[in-house]
Amino acid sequence: MKKNFKLSLILVLVLACTTILSACGGTGKEKEAEGTGNSGAAKPVELIWYNIGTPQKDTDMVMAEVSKYTAEKIGVTVKMKQIDFGDYTQKMQVLTQSGEPMDILFTASWGFDYVQNARKGAFMELNDLLDKYGQGIKETLDPAFLEGSKVDGKNYGIPANKELPAQDVWRFNKQWLDKYNLDISGVRSLESLEPLLKTIKENEPGVVPFMIDRNFIPNLPYDYVIQNLPMAVKLDTNDFKVVNILETPELKQSLATMRKYYQAGYIDPEVATTTETSDLTKTGNWFVDRPTTQPFADNLWTASLGYPVVSTPATDPIIYNWSVMGSLQAISANSKHPVEAMKFLNLLNTDAYLRNLVDSGIEGVHYEKIGDNVAKNLDKSRDYDMPSFAIGNMMLTYLTEGDPADKWDGFRKFNEEGVPAPLLGFNFNGNDVLPELAALNNAKDQFWAPLMTGSVDPDKYLPKAIEELKAAGLDKIIEETQRQLDEWRATQK
Repeated sequence: MKKNFKLSLILVLVLACTTILSACGGTGKEKEAEGTGNSGAAKPVELIWYNIGTPQKDTDMVMAEVSKYTAEKIGVTVKMKQIDFGDYTQKMQVLTQSGEPMDILFTASWGFDYVQNARKGAFMELNDLLDKYGQGIKETLDPAFLEGSKVDGKNYGIPANKELPAQDVWRFNKQWLDKYNLDISGVRSLESLEPLLKTIKENEPGVVPFMIDRNFIPNLPYDYVIQNLPMAVKLDTNDFKVVNILETPELKQSLATMRKYYQAGYIDPEVATTTETSDLTKTGNWFVDRPTTQPFADNLWTASLGYPVVSTPATDPIIYNWSVMGSLQAISANSKHPVEAMKFLNLLNTDAYLRNLVDSGIEGVHYEKIGDNVAKNLDKSRDYDMPSFAIGNMMLTYLTEGDPADKWDGFRKFNEEGVPAPLLGFNFNGNDVLPELAALNNAKDQFWAPLMTGSVDPDKYLPKAIEELKAAGLDKIIEETQRQLDEWRATQK
């Protein structure tokens, strides 16, 4: 495998600059951090990296290889700690509030909320660090990511260089499509799934027809102010009116459909408490789910799962705040090694060897190269299956079998064709309604998952949910949101 030896020259220059800065008597964390490197005299700095995803059996093995490389390149070693998708936000809130040692951590619009936690002071401001130690990131990353992920004018995270728009798809386990000769060409809406789900339910008793978890929300033609909270504007809005989605006809129809599917047995009866579906994906005992896609995602999923899947669009590609902020790596505000953390993130986003080592594991153990830039998973890859989108620059990763040679050009085209959502660039500030937001979240947790997954009768529980959320202060939050949105729109060209 070819490594990027151009970085050796950069490293020499960095070390030379470090010597000069040390002689000038630099102070604080930056001085301490810059005094480390691969001179052989200093012990490498250990970076603690919290990432989202199901903990993997071989993570420590792979991080040992990562550390050998990064110790030589930038004087750091890396210890990764993983927290499963369904538990990540809650556990990270506890860890950050308790002052648990960490240097780098995953954040997103949908996981350990990026904007809210940046404003709470959980993350370090990165503008200066990016200028000094993240030039590779700035040269590599689509500028729209850094600009679109600013919070109150400042960067607090490094977005993954991936797809800009968000587009949901219906993803099908191809073996069941083939077995029953099912046609998915007319599938688009939630309701259009019904005849296919019925076929699987009647003929495959061991298969879950519709694989979802408690975080599922039906697709609606709305742009949410805050993900998973019921304030939104219509995607085709002209008046930018903020509404309570629980009172919209689109949601009421979707909830009725989900209830019908639940009662028909198309959905796991324990779905309202299910936080992840990895057991089903390992066995293949599922028919359809609804992930967010990217160009040529079917190839990636097929390689990762070990069996073929195909997909068809469920929504249009739209650039939301949450898709621009859909995957970021932040530096903890309490990190003792912010310079090294930025150097590591810069290397991760510019060095193909490191990026693929973290992403796919060890060559010859977890995968094998079948071309200059093409890899094939080995059986051992089941012990190291990382969420590629959550790690860094996707456009450095190896192609999989069946990927076209111009895959990353396809990503760039996909990004260029994305349609901006109406709230793109608007970040709600909840400081004036913090008690109401806390009460709203607590009230929502009683109703949200059971309603959205069809586990309860919406005719009975939807009115209760609306009543409880209004009692928690939803109308006041909507009023404050509308005020901020109107002010923001007045500043836009």
